[in-house]
Amino acid sequence: MNPSPTVSPVRQRRVVVVMPAYNAAKTLKTTYDDLPHHEVDNVILVDDGSRDETVSIAQQLGIQVFTHNGNFGYGANQKTCYLEALKDGASIVVMVHPDYQYDPTLLPELIRPIEAGQADVVFGSRMKRGTALKQGMPWWKYISNIFLTWCENQIFGLNLSEFHTGYRAYRREVLESVNFLANSDKFIFDQEIVAQFVAGGFRIVDIHVPTRYFPEASSASFWASVRYGLGILALLGRYSLHNAGIWENAQFVCHPLRYRSTSPKQV
Repeated sequence: MNPSPTVSPVRQRRVVVVMPAYNAAKTLKTTYDDLPHHEVDNVILVDDGSRDETVSIAQQLGIQVFTHNGNFGYGANQKTCYLEALKDGASIVVMVHPDYQYDPTLLPELIRPIEAGQADVVFGSRMKRGTALKQGMPWWKYISNIFLTWCENQIFGLNLSEFHTGYRAYRREVLESVNFLANSDKFIFDQEIVAQFVAGGFRIVDIHVPTRYFPEASSASFWASVRYGLGILALLGRYSLHNAGIWENAQFVCHPLRYRSTSPKQV
């Protein structure tokens, strides 16, 4: 039986954690166990065609699981995550990667600015205190992160320490207002949705979170990171043209979405 999508009468909000998963069997249980479950109303895992025991482990843990019938991509995984969280009645959606790279125990700090009415979107930043290198981030990823973040701050008119984190919290109304279904099914999804938030005038803040780098934690290769970086520069070009009124792009126009029941299989 699925958890009832009702809001706690004490907290008057419903926090739903979404886990976009792909071959996360080695780290899923540790990540799940470290969640502050007293702060979480439901956990949803979307499996994107894993070849390991991710799904069976999630089921054993009592996680609500949805599966794709193939490996559709990180962006496609997030689309399903957010659709299912909204259908579940979430007032706050928190993306937690099941690879244990980000600290799940910090979830209360991540959602606090939203609960306080100070933000619509919160990023858990690895770069805010300059400790990412000491925590194991590859030097080339560290430098590219700084450069791309600088570019995005210039174009978006923000002053964030990082845009490329996988630890994020969203207020429900933000996800309902941006057309995230129009975004890429690949890794660039993360930055396309940021551009949509900026176009919608939503408030984005970041907080410091430590990170872990170890063999079981997922990490893009050098050349995948190069493609990702070039994709971000192209995105910033498209957004700049839209923002200047030169080329209107429907991807960046905010409007309430009509969510349809086209979910993948729940197991």
